[in-house]
Amino acid sequence: MEKMVDTDQVEDIDQIKAERGSMLLDDDDAQRAMARKVLWKLDTRILPVLALLFLCSFLDRTNVGNAKILGLEKSIGVNDHQYASGLAIFFAFYIASELPSNLVLKKISPRIWLPCLTFAWGIVGMCLGFVQNYAGFLVVRAFLGSTEGGLLPGMVLYLSSMYTRGELALRIGLFYTTASLSGAFGGLLARGLSSIGATAGIDAGWRWIMIVEGLLTAVVGASAYFLLPNDVSTARFLTEEEREFALYRLSRDHSYGLPSQRITEPERFSWSEVRRGVLDPSLWFSASAYFAILCGLYSFGLFLPTIITGLGYTANEAQLWSVIPYAVASCLTIVAAFLSDRLRLRGPIMLCTLPLAIIGYAVIANVTNPHVKFGMTFMMATGLYASVPPVLVWISNNSAGHYKRATATGLQLAIANCGGFVSAFTYSKVEKPQYHKSHTIVLGLLVFAWFMKESCLVEPKN
Repeated sequence: MEKMVDTDQVEDIDQIKAERGSMLLDDDDAQRAMARKVLWKLDTRILPVLALLFLCSFLDRTNVGNAKILGLEKSIGVNDHQYASGLAIFFAFYIASELPSNLVLKKISPRIWLPCLTFAWGIVGMCLGFVQNYAGFLVVRAFLGSTEGGLLPGMVLYLSSMYTRGELALRIGLFYTTASLSGAFGGLLARGLSSIGATAGIDAGWRWIMIVEGLLTAVVGASAYFLLPNDVSTARFLTEEEREFALYRLSRDHSYGLPSQRITEPERFSWSEVRRGVLDPSLWFSASAYFAILCGLYSFGLFLPTIITGLGYTANEAQLWSVIPYAVASCLTIVAAFLSDRLRLRGPIMLCTLPLAIIGYAVIANVTNPHVKFGMTFMMATGLYASVPPVLVWISNNSAGHYKRATATGLQLAIANCGGFVSAFTYSKVEKPQYHKSHTIVLGLLVFAWFMKESCLVEPKN
């Protein structure tokens, strides 16, 4: 017997469903509003501190390029090859410290470890202003590399515990733009400090660059201890409700384990997790691409002032002219990182930005017009810097578990920073002012990076 349904009852049920739908919508709106509030606080309290640390990092590792054109080689009695060796030894110790630093980050805590690294290399950077010979130059550069090496992998790992995977590229892009801004700011600062000249017992203007920038770095590092939380659960600038919501967002974003275990239960160190990170094939594809990009990026930062002086500008003019390409690259790096998060694309963004640098190197290697050459530095800087956030965040997004992610992130950067060795010996004085061979080497590496990242995208499908 068919059951009769009261039409008034049906209308009541429909009304209840509509009201419940409205309530769910209100809940979603409340969650979105809370997410915006939490992100705003994280972005304004954490990112500026990390950006300052990274700015200091790039200033202290590349200011030797500014010092070179102001007479560093003559002052300490080194030749072109010895200067390149000083650059290379920095990267040897930098690379060796990256993975161990990431593995101890959680044990010591980010709030202590990252500021301590910064303070330490600030003091070491100051010492570079007092070196008198080749041996001293090598020793200080080695200590500088060992103290700086843990910063970038540590910051990537730290941010991955603060933001969801879909928010990470933009945040890394925001603080990574300070790397390009360091070129702009560093050029202006070098121009001002070098004008101090020989005074107060300092015999050359380039020494003031090292001393003052090292001192500023030490101050920033000491200040960071009071500004950084260990994680969202200890962030005093968040209310209790905001902390709980931030933990909930991170738990929901991770696809492994029970939600309560992901956040509240600390993961214990296990060599099997380290092994999982090392044996991940996508790590090696991504790290190879990043290695090739950094070959170009480091050589660009170290030798841009030299390239500009080769175009006929004086040393002081070169410091100022080097500002402009970096400033343009900073803006476009943020755009690329924003699109990467908004579209949830990593590799494809890099495949679109890297050709800008490829074109720039192809042209600058084969033209003699100084204005065209300077114009190409804009494309080179933009293509290089805008490609880094997507490729850097890709492996972190795809590594589950703290220690696997720590291993993969640290190892990716260790492999990639081997590009520092290549960059140190790429640009030689004998090639001035055309640098055809040097530009062609970097061009080939960037083409290699493009194909390696394409392989990285295809490999998971296979």
